[in-house]
Amino acid sequence: MIAQNDAKEDVYVDEEGIMRWGGSNEEVYGFGVNYSVPFAHAYRSAEKKGLDIKAEIDKDIYHFSRLGFDLYRLHVWDTEISDTEGNLIENEHLETFDYLLNELKKRNINFVITPIAYWGNGWPEPDEDTPGFSNKYGKEGSLTNPEAIKAQQNYLAQFLNHVNPYTGVAYKSEPNLIAFEVSNEPHHRGTPEEVKSFINRMVSAMRKSGTEKPIFYNVSHSIQLAETYFTSNIDGGTFQWYPTGLGFQKELEGNLLPNVNDYNIPFNDVIEKNNKTKLVYEFDAADVNKSYMYPAMARSFREAGIQIATHFAYDPTFLAYANTEYNTHYMNLNYTPHKALALMIASEIFHEVPMRKDLGTYPESLEFGDFKISYEGDVASYNSGETFIYTNTNTIKPKNISELKKIAGHGSSEIIKYQGKGAYFLDKLEDGVWRLEVMPDPILIRNPFGSNSLEKTVSVISWKENTMELKLNDLGENFKISGLNKGNNVSMESEGQKFKVSPGTYLIKSGGKDFDIADYQHELNFDPKAFKAKESTVDKTYLVHEATNIATAGSELKIEATVVSNNKVEKVEAWFQNGSTYESVELKAANNYDYSAKVPENLLKNGFLEYRIIVSTEENKTTFPGGVAGSPENWDFYSEKQFQTKILNEDTSINLFNAAKDSDKMVINWSPKNNLVPINENEAEFQVVIDSLFKEDVENTNAEPIYDYSFRYNFQEKLGSRSILDKQKLVLTGRSLGENSEKVMIALVMDNGASFGKMIQLTNEIQDIEINIEDLKPVKTVTLPRPYPGFLPYYFDHSYSGKLKMENVESIQFSIGPGIEKDKLQKPHSVGIRSVRLE
Repeated sequence: MIAQNDAKEDVYVDEEGIMRWGGSNEEVYGFGVNYSVPFAHAYRSAEKKGLDIKAEIDKDIYHFSRLGFDLYRLHVWDTEISDTEGNLIENEHLETFDYLLNELKKRNINFVITPIAYWGNGWPEPDEDTPGFSNKYGKEGSLTNPEAIKAQQNYLAQFLNHVNPYTGVAYKSEPNLIAFEVSNEPHHRGTPEEVKSFINRMVSAMRKSGTEKPIFYNVSHSIQLAETYFTSNIDGGTFQWYPTGLGFQKELEGNLLPNVNDYNIPFNDVIEKNNKTKLVYEFDAADVNKSYMYPAMARSFREAGIQIATHFAYDPTFLAYANTEYNTHYMNLNYTPHKALALMIASEIFHEVPMRKDLGTYPESLEFGDFKISYEGDVASYNSGETFIYTNTNTIKPKNISELKKIAGHGSSEIIKYQGKGAYFLDKLEDGVWRLEVMPDPILIRNPFGSNSLEKTVSVISWKENTMELKLNDLGENFKISGLNKGNNVSMESEGQKFKVSPGTYLIKSGGKDFDIADYQHELNFDPKAFKAKESTVDKTYLVHEATNIATAGSELKIEATVVSNNKVEKVEAWFQNGSTYESVELKAANNYDYSAKVPENLLKNGFLEYRIIVSTEENKTTFPGGVAGSPENWDFYSEKQFQTKILNEDTSINLFNAAKDSDKMVINWSPKNNLVPINENEAEFQVVIDSLFKEDVENTNAEPIYDYSFRYNFQEKLGSRSILDKQKLVLTGRSLGENSEKVMIALVMDNGASFGKMIQLTNEIQDIEINIEDLKPVKTVTLPRPYPGFLPYYFDHSYSGKLKMENVESIQFSIGPGIEKDKLQKPHSVGIRSVRLE
């Protein structure tokens, strides 16, 4: 373990607005996460579960070290550790926070601390009646009330002077503390003079402690005050980025890389003119369970001149089974290994890619330096020669296998074949000797982004023995494998290059190699024998399967399912309803969890394909959907639930959007009058009603008006196995809801973000409007969901200049605004859309 580095000198901001380390004058780089276990919901949940909270912190910090993080940030819940006058309360929350900081320090992980959050401590639960000034005054009052301002000044002074009992050092002097951010997301509504006075009073209170560390202020809210912020006494501004919005309640579909093409700060000239610096305190691709977004975001941050960033938020391992802390986010090495490895790659980007380097425009910007990002296959990789990191199965060739010293992966690659679902790490100790660490297998069983509860499991952890094959030159074949972590007594030899491995830490030696781990003088950021992982949580038989929505008669159809059980799985079968009888097919296993089978050709006829999946273990049988005990062959089997696929004839039109069934997946900015209205038993109308096309953003009152209201639906899931290549016409069924006609731009959006559309006119009579595919022309693509902060670009600026390729189309974009006369832009507009189909 790396020793504590007390020789660090305070970071300073130079005359060009760059953070540098005192003494060495080197540029500051850093990347990591937010993590909130000492406070609020996480702390309460640990207490409810009777957990040793410090032991839980130890597990997660170990994961931070394995992922290569060197930065930590948190907005402290001041409401739990202060009173109404701003006096610091040294209670269990502060003590646990001190413990956390000390453990980070031991691994040479630096931190940025935000002493004031202004939040209540409840989320996602109701707020408690806490003693702090934030509870008394609230955010708005805290920014304006003279007594609240005095309380904050008092609190900031005491907080910075607080001595961490574990380190013996006050926060103001802590070598690993890079910077302070005054408060979390203040929403100023006052005059520039009032705001500057407030900021300077906060900075003055902190400087009186004697600290010389950089002090930051959040500047991504009320950005009309940018000049005020950067002419105040702060050293820099803090930013966040939620490019896919927040709180969609389910996974967003489609290629979202266009949403992270660049991080454009419209007031960057103000920052540079005043020689200030900037950091990112929070970011995430919310409601996205993919890995490819994070390296792309890190790339865009570096292009924007940002030196350090922290993801929001790393889920405590003890809560990740339920994802209750922030359900729109989901990040944990055990539970989301592909995403965690993407953060590991993002960390490398922050340390490798020069600040402000122009890396091009999407899609050219997907390959830069040693990094590669791919929406297809959801793969991000770092391939530097000595290091090879990847987030999912790929065919990327390592630059030089013989030079490799560090490997981290999920899935299989050219040098490692692995049938498990967890992450793994390989660290070269010397020629012919490697340390292998294998994490357990996570199985996502429910939507993690919906309404969650500590009583609802969204993911389980399975410990199984999986086959691994290592193709490393210095290991050769028939190498030795021995367990390192506590209780791991494995001692075996590979068969050629293959072996079976369970979760744990292992020493791997080539044949005849003499090596004693006890004598190893390591520079690793962790103990070579360490291993921290969630124990198995599989308590019954689970099946994860989504029936194909629609298939074409006569075409091949495959059923795929993931199965995990606390008992040995002996057989997985699909039972198809065929009249009054059943026809069964056994699903074959590709590994410990993934099963598949082809549907018999005789069942692929026009109609409804209905089936159940029965999992037989050595203990019992369980039938899905529903997870019901027994099977349809039992006389007392009572479940009527079945999976269903519609089998349509080849020449049937393809319904891309059906309001009755699909409107809940529409990506659209909230408007109180929008509604889904039933028309008859089988049909509904998605009604979009807006009072005006532009509303002033209180966080950006100087923004240039954009008169547009756009919304989008991704129809990939609806297509199933069908092709749209032979379709000639796009048909929209809809109407204007008012007396006047309405202009609507309808466009097909390709997976590269390029849109091709045409203006149509809706009357107050319901009608089918036909558009020839060949008449669709390039139109603007709106960045949807709308990103946060709102000053980021409204339209996606791509470099694609080719033609519409139907094989790459994945969504429909509707826009109200283009073509509307100037005097009608701020008038009410309303349309009703019932369906969109291809013929």
